[in-house]
Amino acid sequence: MTRRTRPISAPASHGALSTPSLDPITFIEAALVNPETGAPFVLTDAEREFLAHAFELTPDGRLRHPELVFSAIKKSGKTAFAAMILIYVIVVLGGRYAEGFCCANDFEQSQGRVFTAAARVVEASPLLTLDATVTQNKITFGSTGSTITAIASDYAGAAGANPTITIFDELWGYVSERAHRLWDEMIPPPTRKIACRLTVTYAGFLGESELLEGIYKRGMAGEQVGPSLYRSGGLLMAWHTKPVAPWQTDAWLAQMREQHRPNAYLRQIENQWVTTEDSFVPSEWWDACVDPEAKLLLSDSDLRVWAGVDASVKRDSTAIACCTYDRAAKKVRLVWHRIFQPSPEAPLDFEATVEATLLQLAHRFRLREVRYDPYQMQATAQRLLARHVPMVEFPQSVPNLTEASTNLYELIKGANLVAYPDADVRLAVRRAVAVETPRGWKISKAVQSHKIDVVVALGMAALGAVQEASRPAPFIFSDEMLRRASTLPPRDRFAGVRATLVGRNRFARPDFVAATTD
Repeated sequence: MTRRTRPISAPASHGALSTPSLDPITFIEAALVNPETGAPFVLTDAEREFLAHAFELTPDGRLRHPELVFSAIKKSGKTAFAAMILIYVIVVLGGRYAEGFCCANDFEQSQGRVFTAAARVVEASPLLTLDATVTQNKITFGSTGSTITAIASDYAGAAGANPTITIFDELWGYVSERAHRLWDEMIPPPTRKIACRLTVTYAGFLGESELLEGIYKRGMAGEQVGPSLYRSGGLLMAWHTKPVAPWQTDAWLAQMREQHRPNAYLRQIENQWVTTEDSFVPSEWWDACVDPEAKLLLSDSDLRVWAGVDASVKRDSTAIACCTYDRAAKKVRLVWHRIFQPSPEAPLDFEATVEATLLQLAHRFRLREVRYDPYQMQATAQRLLARHVPMVEFPQSVPNLTEASTNLYELIKGANLVAYPDADVRLAVRRAVAVETPRGWKISKAVQSHKIDVVVALGMAALGAVQEASRPAPFIFSDEMLRRASTLPPRDRFAGVRATLVGRNRFARPDFVAATTD
């Protein structure tokens, strides 16, 4: 994110950089250059307030707050701010052989964003670049032997470190046991008078981001020493829930509100703690997709449809949904669905119900694919494949469910799905929730007894229909073409048709076309 900048104005002498009395605000705004603009950084009011307290010393010369947390909404410049503080501590306060570490969370590689930002700032700053050697994972300052190192979320590799400062970026993402152990390993050592741990982040998920949640509660229980700034023992925590940067305008906030799901907006844009579950889509979004004149389609042998099956044998319902892609309207249409409800006493007879239904669909429509989870339907799929039903495995893995869920969400949000009125489908959509996982989010249910299988099946079918939209339109022989072809000699009758097929369909094999048209 581009920051406000002003013309370069260097300190009076290079020697000032090694003077401990040089305060962080002066150092950052005079010595550090924004690599995007080539001009020094200008700190925001929130950053200045934080820095005014962050490096207070005790009577014996130690940092009063070895634990530092700066939390603000998304796109507040937290990463760049962390890089500035990191460089300040290593260059100005750390002395000889100071060690800075940038830790990656569970969802990053070893070279995290803060290290990358710090490397770029050092290379862009004339007062630093001549003294620094920057490699892929380390910055070394030759005059002092001090280093800044990027490390992976591996607590074993961090054992024995003696950090002057450690940066933890987006602490909400430190959710694994190894991440917790890394946090424990990188505690500021008592052997250094100047040593601290800095966390920059926005809010996490209640009950999941336990490490950050504990720090947040500790900070909020302390003394308020400034706007959104709290002190508790050795902890100084800034927790901003409003915009703090000039580029976070009302127009930008409105755009974010439009683009984010409600819980994502609360967490990322208002810095509020949320649960991992959120309603999948608002009911009014679904209602906007329902065409009151549309009806469930019983049969159309020329209509290309994609089916999704979400299956259960004993407890949950089993649902089938069929979609097509309307090329003229450029929308996906729900054309047919059915829900089967088994019970422990009367489990579902797949052969008599699901298999029979899919066979009927293959005769009623031009069935292109039936997407299914092989966990419950492997035997059924093998029998249907033997009868030429196009069964396609779609395991309900996190990547697959994330892709199908996201696609269905975007279709409904943009009113690019057309559905017929149906109370059961509407109830299932209303009961569906979006559950966030480390790799994305997927459709689930908040209450075990809720039946949302038709929504999952719809997501699978709609994804197939959307993927079809990127393929060439099928070639259809018109009555006029067939009439003209019938007047030609047998040898020439299909020559033009054959050339047209090969030209229109890049997937067609010429030898196959020739064999089927001669």
